[in-house]
Formats: sequence, C-alpha cells, structure tokens
Amino acid sequence: MAIQYHCRHCGVQVGSLSDPVISSHRLGIHTLTEHERKDMIHYQPNGNISIKTICEDCQESLERNPDFHQYDYFIH
Repeated sequence: MAIQYHCRHCGVQVGSLSDPVISSHRLGIHTLTEHERKDMIHYQPNGNISIKTICEDCQESLERNPDFHQYDYFIH
C-alpha cells in the first residue's frame, strides 16, 4: 500500500509513503472532519491511497492572490 499526496490545484505529486502499516493518527487524518475526509482522501482499487493537499507554489500563489480561493484550479 502506498500513500500519495497530490496538490489539489496543480496536480503535482507532493510526496508519497510506502509504509505497509501506518496509522491515521500518524498521518493526522483523525483530525479531519467527515466532509474533509471525503474531499481529500481517495482509495484506489489497487489499495493505494491518494490524498489531496497543496504544494508550496500554490500556497504562495494563494497568499499573494487571495481571490484564487474561489477556484478549484487556478494554475494552467
């Protein structure tokens, strides 16, 4: 099982973990609401987990341009 982190805005892979046994507490998933979990975490048919996050470049863009928060994708 692999856990892959992708930016929700530009799609770049931010990182991945390949630990076969990892707890949701170590990942911080337990702090998310049910709505946040449904939005951010996707279970793949092969057993991998894909988690939406935000990369540093998109975070900087959001800080410089707060109106970008209204868009799901703002980098083309």
